[in-house]
Amino acid sequence: MNKLTETVRLINTTGLSNRKIGKTVGVSRNQVSKIRSRLKSSSLSSVSVESMSDSEIEALLKISHIRVSDKIIPDWKWVHREMQYRGVTLILLWEEYCLANPDRAYSYSQFTYYYRQYLGRIDYVMRQTHLAGMSTFVDFAGQTMIWTDIESGEERHAQIFIAVMGCSRYTFAYAVKSQAIPSWIKAHNKMFAYFGGATEVIIPDNLKSAVTKAGAEPVLNRTYSEMARHYNTVILPARIEAPKDKALAELGVKLFYRWIMARLRHRKFFSIDEINQEIEKLLQQLNERPFQKIPGSRRSRFEEFDQPLLRALPKDLFEFAEWTALYKVGPDYHVRIRDHYYSVPHELISSRVEGRLTADVVEIYHRGKRVASHIRSNEAGGHTTDSRHQPKAHRMYANQKPELIIQWARSVGESSEEVVQHQFDSKPHALMAVRACSTLQRLAKTYGDDRFEAACKRAIQIGSLTPKSVRSILQHGLEVINAEERPVQVNLPLHHNVRGAGYYSNGGK
Repeated sequence: MNKLTETVRLINTTGLSNRKIGKTVGVSRNQVSKIRSRLKSSSLSSVSVESMSDSEIEALLKISHIRVSDKIIPDWKWVHREMQYRGVTLILLWEEYCLANPDRAYSYSQFTYYYRQYLGRIDYVMRQTHLAGMSTFVDFAGQTMIWTDIESGEERHAQIFIAVMGCSRYTFAYAVKSQAIPSWIKAHNKMFAYFGGATEVIIPDNLKSAVTKAGAEPVLNRTYSEMARHYNTVILPARIEAPKDKALAELGVKLFYRWIMARLRHRKFFSIDEINQEIEKLLQQLNERPFQKIPGSRRSRFEEFDQPLLRALPKDLFEFAEWTALYKVGPDYHVRIRDHYYSVPHELISSRVEGRLTADVVEIYHRGKRVASHIRSNEAGGHTTDSRHQPKAHRMYANQKPELIIQWARSVGESSEEVVQHQFDSKPHALMAVRACSTLQRLAKTYGDDRFEAACKRAIQIGSLTPKSVRSILQHGLEVINAEERPVQVNLPLHHNVRGAGYYSNGGK
């Protein structure tokens, strides 16, 4: 193309700016400005210059020759590839480029200018720079996959979890039964196992399984935050109304529709496991497909860039757990969680605690510190008590068994055993008998075994084998008086207040 002729034509026939004309023709903006100013004082038109050469136009306009650059053009594909490595900057790559032939190298400003032009010619998601091992984008696909429940014959919808690594675009997909937090966590566990490690950052959309409160400072789901700590990664939700933040997740969804879901559109599935088996096969093909505009495939870039920098996985998978609201500890140092009562240390009575529930265990926390752990029970209204949580008196009382109490009474004496046995025979519930026997044991400890045995014998004689009678006998010292030695008062003392039997026989007159 005759650059000078084309420049004159565009100046005369279009309203393009000097910058746009220069970019179209391949000359500098200042050169276009110089030609435009000379044309104003000449009679050249676009028609007249079509048959003229550049040298003739130069002579008429009295401008210098537009030189063709002899600079060495960098390998922009190599530059973009090197930019994926952490710590690599454009100025470093420019310095390395200049070392080969400094006299024919672009200046740094030209180098960055032409690199930006190169980025504009490739796919948007490809020109974003994501450092190796840095980020993974996750989301649910909008469309679902249908499967049929064999038992009920009903059609159900499987949700599709998508994950895409930022640098390599390595893609993972997995079908789950819903978008609820248990399925969300399960899909992440599968993703980490598929990748063989974790990137530094996980970038989800603002769905409820990930974010409980969206906004400028989003609040993460507590279980999701725990999962991030377990895998030593960080959750950074995409900003609201910022589609660029989740462009790769949307690309992953688009590729899933095109290369996996479309190929399975006529298949009939009878379980989610069947869906995942087919997804796994097609996923391998997707990750091994060569890129169109950059070298390699998703798998090759993953193995070269992301995989060496992934964070090692812990020994065990993250176990899903849900958190409860804050509950107030009752006066019996138990808290109700899912209709079952679990004990906490008695010092926490009236405090507020929260529960963390897994499939098998219930953990109770107070101000972020775990204070109790119990085997999970589904018994509605039942109690699970750890003896270590009880006050000393309660613990001693709870450890009392009927066999041990009767054995103790037998060691004191026959009367003591008979009184204790009477408690278990007369009470409707063993717990009430244990409570009564606890009173008897305290009396024996206070007054001694000998007096206690005598008091029990006295209680049997009068036919009142209750703890209250035994206590009264001991308090008044009546256990030492035999029935034969009981004093009898024959005559009442003379006193004007004493009415006598005659008074009452006459009806109180």
